[in-house]
Amino acid sequence: MASLLDKVNTLISANLHWLVDQALKQNSLAVIQQYIREVEDNLADLTDAVATVGGNVKTIRRKRDELQAKADELDRNIDIFLRESRDDLAAAAQSKLNSTQRLLETYNQQLEQMQREYQSLMDARLKLEAKLTTIKQEREELEALLELAKSKELTAKAIKSLDDLSGVGDADVARIADSIRARLDKASAQTEMRAQTLDRQMDEILNKQELDAQLAARKARLGLTARQ
Repeated sequence: MASLLDKVNTLISANLHWLVDQALKQNSLAVIQQYIREVEDNLADLTDAVATVGGNVKTIRRKRDELQAKADELDRNIDIFLRESRDDLAAAAQSKLNSTQRLLETYNQQLEQMQREYQSLMDARLKLEAKLTTIKQEREELEALLELAKSKELTAKAIKSLDDLSGVGDADVARIADSIRARLDKASAQTEMRAQTLDRQMDEILNKQELDAQLAARKARLGLTARQ
């Protein structure tokens, strides 16, 4: 039991800031994961030890209470035997009471010792659980931080690769963008030119002026107001 408490106290006294710093330096959660595994393993052993010692405390307390009841009964019987002038029985009962009280004292000492041990285990368990909760929270924050760092590293590598390929950097990207916009402007102008040419061709083919005159005459016959 002492060796278990020694290991647990070592884990409880571990410097979490140092563990986090090591993880950052190594760019890995391995050192924290190892600590968490050790805490969880020892916490399971500690929980079992708490249950075992707690059970022993209950057993000894029950035996102590039973022995105390027996001692109380012997003490009453001695008084009865003396009142009835049964000194022989009183002497025998007194001898038995003396033995019972010595055993009772032993039980009380064991109970006191085991209660201290039980309380120490309980305190260690609470502290270790608190430590585990804290380091798990640190792990989540650190994991997010390392992921962000890796993302930035990938971004930096990607930008460097683009710079290496272009050889110029942002200025080259700007020229590419200007080139794309110029091509779009040219395409738009060509579309407008085609539309104007198509309109002229349709005017020529359909003889727009003649059609306009025909439509105006039809509107007059129908009594429709000429379009302004």
